[in-house]
Amino acid sequence: MKDVKKYIDENKDRFLEELFELIRIPSISAEAEHKDDMVRCANKWKEFLLAAGADHAEVMPTKGNPVVFGRKTIDPAKPTVLVYGHYDVMPVAPLELWNTKPFEPVVKDGHIWARGADDDKGQSFMHAKAFEFMVRTGQLPCNVKFMLEGEEEIGSGSLYAFCEENKGMLKADIILVSDTGMIAQDIPSITSGLRGLCYWDVEVTGANHDLHSGIYGGAVANPINILCKMIASLHDENNHITIPGFYDDVLVISDEERALMAQAPFDLDKYQKELEIKTVHGEKGYSTNERTGIRPCLDVCGIWGGHTGEGSKTVLPSKAHAKISTRLVANQDFEKISKMFKEYFESIAPNCVTVKVTPSHGGASYVSPLEMTAYKAAEKAYQTTYGKRPIPTRSGGSIPIVAGFEKILGIKSILMGFGLGSDAIHAPNENYPLFNFYRGIETIPYFYEYFTEMSEK
Repeated sequence: MKDVKKYIDENKDRFLEELFELIRIPSISAEAEHKDDMVRCANKWKEFLLAAGADHAEVMPTKGNPVVFGRKTIDPAKPTVLVYGHYDVMPVAPLELWNTKPFEPVVKDGHIWARGADDDKGQSFMHAKAFEFMVRTGQLPCNVKFMLEGEEEIGSGSLYAFCEENKGMLKADIILVSDTGMIAQDIPSITSGLRGLCYWDVEVTGANHDLHSGIYGGAVANPINILCKMIASLHDENNHITIPGFYDDVLVISDEERALMAQAPFDLDKYQKELEIKTVHGEKGYSTNERTGIRPCLDVCGIWGGHTGEGSKTVLPSKAHAKISTRLVANQDFEKISKMFKEYFESIAPNCVTVKVTPSHGGASYVSPLEMTAYKAAEKAYQTTYGKRPIPTRSGGSIPIVAGFEKILGIKSILMGFGLGSDAIHAPNENYPLFNFYRGIETIPYFYEYFTEMSEK
């Protein structure tokens, strides 16, 4: 890709200002008050795609937030890359923990500080600018389509139907995604797998109203006590999940890939110090990276009941609640696991309470085979700009729609992430290094070049 570094250098300030226009729109999909902001952000994306050189771009309605679609066709006989990203962001609370205003981007210490700086406005915008470079310099080697959604942070609920209804429009040879991370700024990596997800709301009910803990305590079941005991029973002494059949479909990865993954440098002491923990905790027999990449887990994401306000209130609560999630690995069916958990958790409830489990949302895991053309093209692209071979990693996180793409559209995805673990995505003080932002814009065009060459052989 001739003069890509020069193009970035000449336009880097403009790139930032345009990105900041997107970031300043508080497109929080989880909060109804931002419904108009979602539409505003979608229209801004349409504007940027057209300015970058798309032949066509439009904001398309769904049952939820709109999808932005754009395309550039240079030759129908050439391969087609479909770029996926999302313009919605996580809520910003607790606001008092932010060092800057979350929707007023600031560049400090070589980082962009703002909500969405990395996830996923910053990473998605790299693709718009890489595309702009290739179009304006006449170096675009294949056809390109863009699809940007506004519900990824709340489960992509509307996008599944959108894909079903628009299979022809979305037809492509590969889906290119930057919504993941890399091992370190000087250690590139390709996410070769994502964990799946199941999420449940649990309600435990005892008596028909709150009771005086002195008069009834010890005679009537406390739903909080019962819920805690039930949750504790979900793991054994080796932190192995105890739900019968839970591991039946877990796919064991090859020794070769496991060895490649093990090449990733990992400083356990530093990891523990950064988190201010005395020691790590997880399933016996696996390393920390393996626990978050190739093994499933089950966690309580929230638990409450009774009096939680200031002061004391001697109450035996009528109800207790919890939000429980599990991360799944290759070959585990999230719908099967969702039903399995519901049936099991309700079955272990003692007769003194009533337990109700309500499935919330979920998604399948995804694997990107190391031998597929897109992986090899991405590998070569990173080698070109970083000067070293990227390491395949299995992400502990989930992007459920990626597996949905494969199921609905029949298209594999390649996950070229440029974020870092220190970017604080989903947390206060989210940030994105300028180095990664610009290096991403530099690397992406090489993927197009190599993918086209390899596909046409």
